[in-house]
Parts: sequence; C-alpha cells; structure tokens
Amino acid sequence: MRPERFDTWLTVDSKGLYCRPGGFHIDPYGGAKRAVITHGHSDHARPGHDHVLATPETLAVMKARLGTVAKRGTQAAAYGEAIKIGEVTVTLVPAGHVLGSAQVLIEWKGARVVASGDYKRAADPTCPGFELVPCDLFITEATFALPVFQHGDAREEAAKLLKSRAQFPERAHVVGVYGLGKCQRLIAVLRAAGYERPIYLHGALAECCALYESFGVRLGELRSATGAKRDEMKGEIVLAPPSAIADRWSRRLPDPVTAFA
Repeated sequence: MRPERFDTWLTVDSKGLYCRPGGFHIDPYGGAKRAVITHGHSDHARPGHDHVLATPETLAVMKARLGTVAKRGTQAAAYGEAIKIGEVTVTLVPAGHVLGSAQVLIEWKGARVVASGDYKRAADPTCPGFELVPCDLFITEATFALPVFQHGDAREEAAKLLKSRAQFPERAHVVGVYGLGKCQRLIAVLRAAGYERPIYLHGALAECCALYESFGVRLGELRSATGAKRDEMKGEIVLAPPSAIADRWSRRLPDPVTAFA
C-alpha cells in the first residue's frame, strides 16, 4: 500500500532533503548523522557527516578533496546495488554528470522516488550515461531549466577549439574549466576527435585527472603548465580554472587565446 502523501515521509529540514523511514539526508548541507551523496561537487558533497553512502568513485573524490569523508564510516554502493537503509531500499543509478555521479532511487511501501542530484543526458565519455528510472516522484535539479540556457554539442565546441588552434599555431589556447568533470570531459572529447598532442594543465587540475585515470578513464598525455617554459606552450591547449586565467599566472602564456568550457 502506497503512502497517500510523499511529504509525510520525504521532508526538507535545515540540512536539506530528509527521508524519514530511512533516517538519512540526500546531499545534506553539513553535519548529518547519515548522508547519501549523489556526487563529489562541493555543493553536494560536504564535510562533517557521521556516515556517508555513495558510489566508490564519489567516495574517492570526497577523500581527495576533503581528506576525511565521514567521521564514523562510509559505505560504497555500486550502480544498481539495492541497499536496505532503515525501512527503505536505496539504489544508486547513473546520472551522467561526472565520475561516480548517481541518482538516488528510494523504494518504500510500493512507492518509488528518484532524487536526481545533478545530471545530464548528453553523452560524456568519462562516466556512465544518464539512466531513465520509472518512478512515482522525480525530484530534479533545475540549474539550467530556463529556455534561455542553450548548450552546444560538445563535439562541435571541441571542433571549434581545434580549428582555432590550426588557424593560430603560434598562440596558446587557454580554456577555463571546472576541475571535477568539465576538465576531464573536454580532454576526453578532444581525444575522441583525434587530438593526440600533450594537453597542459594548471596544477589545480592534476589531482582530479589522476583520480579519473585511476578508475580507468584514459586522458592521454598530460603535462604541467605551471613548470613549462613559455615557448613549450606555443600552439598548445592549456586548461586552467577560470580564476587562474584572470590571475597573473596566465601572463606567462604565449599570446593566449582564451575560452571557457
């Protein structure tokens, strides 16, 4: 028998979305007794929880970024693995957002609820694609829901970058990317387009790239832009956090062409 109202057992409190019969929060703001984390971005994976359940990849991202994932323990859940938490069954399903990202399927008394976290339906060679899950209630992120947001095809954007590099071979092409997800996706899309030259990285991007490769995502030859000589980067693609591009760090690059991913 299904509950008459979802808001009798799924509520929003000071820490975020709370599942009462399971006794856990999803992506809580901080300090929850039990947390289910959808992915490793810092607005979803915060420190201070007692217990954390997430995919192995997300737990690895959290450890790399936070040092300590949880104060009392963690539990890794593979995609599709049904886990009993309190009175409910929780299953993590691919969200297609970044390495390890998951939708949270909650089943209780015949009801099926999916909390999406961040997700994308476009192809991404660095993580499993978004899976559509039949459910009675879908709780979705809506960051880019307005029609004004129109994102180009990733392969077409990469082709523009490679075309510009061919037209201006004496200039470094600097692309501002977020460290977790955007950076690795752009590299993988460039590799799929046949670009095999070394790609230069700002030091802040290196750890996440190494983490992706540890889970089998091949990114090709990557070099440090921080220690490279100015002439080495002529005609090369350089990836950096957007904040670094606005900083004095970028002044050492040879006549850069700048873009943002």
